[in-house]
Amino acid sequence: MTFDPQNYNELEVSETQIPGFYVIKLAVHGDNRGWFKENYQKEKMQKLGLPEFEVVQNNFSFNKEVGVTRGLHAEPWEKFISVANGSVFGAWVDLRAGQNFGKTFTLEINPGVAVFVPRGVANGYQTLEENVTYTYLVNEHWSPDSAYTFVNLFDNELNIPWPIKKEKAVISEKDTMHPALSEVKPMEV
Repeated sequence: MTFDPQNYNELEVSETQIPGFYVIKLAVHGDNRGWFKENYQKEKMQKLGLPEFEVVQNNFSFNKEVGVTRGLHAEPWEKFISVANGSVFGAWVDLRAGQNFGKTFTLEINPGVAVFVPRGVANGYQTLEENVTYTYLVNEHWSPDSAYTFVNLFDNELNIPWPIKKEKAVISEKDTMHPALSEVKPMEV
């Protein structure tokens, strides 16, 4: 899965069927040396509809193997997610109280695609290549007292089409213990 920067010429921001969840197509400029992108540019992105987002922390997750699967975690803050290299299959589930509870969205993220995840929407991903660097900006600092909401990655009710099935996924025991959607208490935001 080689990333081709020629397919990403213009910055675009579009909202998905999950309210407040946005897909950002990034402008990537490449030549014989590699490529360059503005991964997050507040002024330009807000003009295109992205909500105001004050970054307070930047996190990286390095994933060595194909099939590393993490999530689904809903945090009490917003996240701007992208990859520095490689690609992931991303999955999101709205765990906020209301009519969209349980609604899912999936998308492949590569260096030319980012997403904005509102608080209360669970985030998970699966690496499609080796040595993937997944990065996310957040607007609140992590705290051990933060109130998370979780749902099981492989819950049949969610029916997420993971490219790599559970039996071959590299997953933490903790993530396999998350409850089914039917057992999740919606997050109040």
